[in-house]
Amino acid sequence: MTSYRQPGVVLTDRHFTVPLDHSDPGGEQIEVYGREVVAAGHAGADLPWLVYLEGGPGFGARRFNGKQAWLGRAVQDFRVLLLDQRGTGRSTPQNRQTLAGRGGPQAQADHLAHFRADNIVRDCETIRRQLTGGAPWTVLGQSFGGFCATHYLSAAPEGLRAVLITGGLPSLDAHVDDIYRASYPRVQRKVEAHYARYPQDVRLVRRIAGHLAEHRTVLPGGYILTPEAFQSLGIVLGGGEGSHHLHYLLENAFVRVGERYELSDAFQESVLAGLSFAGHPLYALLHEACCAQGKRPTDWSAERIRAEFPQFDAAAALAGDGPVLFTGETIHPWHFEVDPTLRPLRECADLLAARTDWPVFYDPARLAANEVPVAAVVYHDDMYVDTGHALDTARAIRGLRTWVTDEYEHDGVRASGPRVLDRLLALVNGEI
Repeated sequence: MTSYRQPGVVLTDRHFTVPLDHSDPGGEQIEVYGREVVAAGHAGADLPWLVYLEGGPGFGARRFNGKQAWLGRAVQDFRVLLLDQRGTGRSTPQNRQTLAGRGGPQAQADHLAHFRADNIVRDCETIRRQLTGGAPWTVLGQSFGGFCATHYLSAAPEGLRAVLITGGLPSLDAHVDDIYRASYPRVQRKVEAHYARYPQDVRLVRRIAGHLAEHRTVLPGGYILTPEAFQSLGIVLGGGEGSHHLHYLLENAFVRVGERYELSDAFQESVLAGLSFAGHPLYALLHEACCAQGKRPTDWSAERIRAEFPQFDAAAALAGDGPVLFTGETIHPWHFEVDPTLRPLRECADLLAARTDWPVFYDPARLAANEVPVAAVVYHDDMYVDTGHALDTARAIRGLRTWVTDEYEHDGVRASGPRVLDRLLALVNGEI
């Protein structure tokens, strides 16, 4: 273990060995990394543990500087473990480079089936027993991390002291098709709100999309920027500052070169940073699979359901005089054509989309009998997680306390500083 300091905190790098397949504990092993964080003044104290599960899937735990965002509130009461879920961050990586050594597409898909919430929770239980001596710990789950926390309540509630969920109460039984049918109208509302805030962007977005339709545009590194790929920049609109970020990205799109206009290098670099999956390929590979349960395949759900919402068709918008709508948190087959870091994994992605043997994540009877203190913030009209689905699940988990708010967007636990976490802790502790 290596320990070091940042302002106000002591950090320790921790590495854990866990089975790739927990049903075969003597088989292949992988590494899971966690960064322990404790307040400098409490470094030697006997504190309860809080493990943080990041959103995604496919993202390592957020890298904080000192006591940023919610972390400053957490270290008042806890020793915090910022966990890089299996396959992400500093844990044994899963990407086009490492998966190439697994063999063909079927072997790759079978391997990736071990990287969903069920095994993330099994990893947590293995790690918890090492860190706490068997004592239960508190889980803070953001977005997809909340999906994992809900599965935790179904699979191993004995390991839980309390559960805090921020923007991450999943539907217990909806197929991914149902999730996207609810999602596209929310995305349209977010786009319309952006255009109401920045009406000048309506014309600019049409101009950019039209340029991309007429000119094959390859970004640095080989990413092919199609109109559909450009539309997917709308994923940022679910964050509190996302609309402003998108506007400032768009305003420098063009540069004049003699008598013509080209997309500026600065714009292209910014777009690449926003669209590339080089740093989080599991997000693309498992995004729909992380919601899959039972025998019904996902079958590229976002792509199929998008056809039910023709207002998102860029070509049709350009042929008329309406706005080009951005899209949100969706993964499509063309992602595996335009992104060079995903191209080698297209067949693997197809096999995951066709898979029909997914384990079921949630146990309604066990959730209905839950005894673990649980609190969840539900962001009203959250672009990424349907409010209706979240509230249905909240009602299905015995004793769960909700805070429904439109003060924040999906990133409220970060954007609010200590406030969201402080309120959730007050709820599970019975202080309010």
